[in-house]
Amino acid sequence: MGVAARFKPAGDQSVLVELGEGIHPAVSAKVRGLAHLIENQGKKGFGEVILGYKALLVHYDPMVFTYSEVVAELEKLVEEASTATLPPARLIEIPTVYGDKWGPDLEDVAKYNGLTPEEVISIHSNADYLVYFLGFTPGFPFLGGMSEKIATPRLPTPRISIPAGSVGIANNQTGLYPTESPGGWRLIGRTPLRFYDPSWEQPFLLQAGDYVRFVPIDEEEYLAIEAEVKENRYVPVIRSYS
Repeated sequence: MGVAARFKPAGDQSVLVELGEGIHPAVSAKVRGLAHLIENQGKKGFGEVILGYKALLVHYDPMVFTYSEVVAELEKLVEEASTATLPPARLIEIPTVYGDKWGPDLEDVAKYNGLTPEEVISIHSNADYLVYFLGFTPGFPFLGGMSEKIATPRLPTPRISIPAGSVGIANNQTGLYPTESPGGWRLIGRTPLRFYDPSWEQPFLLQAGDYVRFVPIDEEEYLAIEAEVKENRYVPVIRSYS
């Protein structure tokens, strides 16, 4: 994890800052630490910060900084990033109904890995997944921590439309679709939770640095939670993660 920070120009108003290699919680903590410092120091000239697995894209005002000046500022902040105090991690439970019409690819995932569907569900739901960042569509969480025992290639032909709340697997990753969209992930289940609403004070239910846990439920429970979500009565289970 001791890779030196690398800075690359990204157009005339952005810098790509690489802080490590691969997908690893320690690298993610550095990325989130640097983003937290930039966003909360209130220094004039910095704009939007976009997170990735091992890097972040930092927008800046070229009327305030030259490229060399913004890199010099970021180098100072990188030194602080590894010890930055981040917001406490949260654990969000994701009630999920697996298989059948809710997860039409569960059988294929099981067959590919030489497992039963019940074994896939057990492996998938017995892990806590770190939210590295959000992207692709509004609120789509890129998660780390899935067992290689259930890793499965993407579909050879993506679906044109995937229902919101669908939970899927693509290679060695799992994730969920907050909104209806096209996609090529293998769908193993669906959750009735709502993850994105522009009318919320914080539009996204999940944030980088959170952990999620998929909790198996049956169809009856799914429909009951779905009704509460539609009436804005459902309160997601969120607690401190330690």
